[in-house]
Amino acid sequence: MKNMAENGWTRRAFLAAGIAVSAMALSRGVDAEPWEPEAGLTLAREDNWLIIKGDKLPEGEVRVNYLEAYCRAGSTDADWVGHTLVPHETELASLTPDGRRMELQCTLEDGLIVQHRITAGRDEVDFRLIAHNPTDERSEAHWAQPCMRVGPFTGYVDPDIPSPEDYLHKCFVFIGSELERMPTPEWETEARYTPGQVWRPAHVAKTDVNPRPLNPVIPSKGLIGCYSEDESLILATAWEPYQELFQGVARCLHSDFRLAGLEPGEIKRVRGKIYITSNDVPALVARYRRDFPEHMAHPRHD
Repeated sequence: MKNMAENGWTRRAFLAAGIAVSAMALSRGVDAEPWEPEAGLTLAREDNWLIIKGDKLPEGEVRVNYLEAYCRAGSTDADWVGHTLVPHETELASLTPDGRRMELQCTLEDGLIVQHRITAGRDEVDFRLIAHNPTDERSEAHWAQPCMRVGPFTGYVDPDIPSPEDYLHKCFVFIGSELERMPTPEWETEARYTPGQVWRPAHVAKTDVNPRPLNPVIPSKGLIGCYSEDESLILATAWEPYQELFQGVARCLHSDFRLAGLEPGEIKRVRGKIYITSNDVPALVARYRRDFPEHMAHPRHD
């Protein structure tokens, strides 16, 4: 497969799909951060898995089901397959020979196209997305799920546990500005589907999140993560805009990103990070604050 030229990939992909988008519009956001060829992480693609590789990682990699699902609103108490899922296909557009940069395209059943530029850095992976609705109808895609599998990272890989919660004590969110390990206070156990746990920011309706138990506490940061087995490393993720934080049933953690539907012709941009750092929480929080200033400026966060 031929690689797309580094600075023109999105526009050509849109044009190939019959979409007229200006180069000026596409230049904002997507190329905001430079690629670091000396960085330590690399990327690979296998079926629907985004594989992050690095020598310091437990078992040498972290796998992300990317993307697990695109979802409709009204999802909190709705049938997952019959209502919530918007079927989609993901294609690999390009991958640089050194594994530092990957480009994907998701095409949803309703015609929405989402371009993904994924760049591996020294100790993080950067995501830049452009969603465009080229159709004459509104897209109902409201949010989407990158499912980060953290079992091997946390040291829990027993395949015989069907809905494992053994890794919970390694995982954290931020409540009232403090890091809280799971299970956090006011842990909920009832929902349409169990187990699992969802935290929503204040700007997201209670009716529009994952149909797993919804924690009543609003998180103070849009950052979720976990510690490695020996607690020397942290694996964490955040997205903007984000829909929810989620602890799932496949030894997974989510920061699910928000689309909120797209009108005909509308374009939206989304960005995200996966951090893989040493166990230095203040340094991680400082990076998160720098990378997601919107989370600090809005009263939905501290």
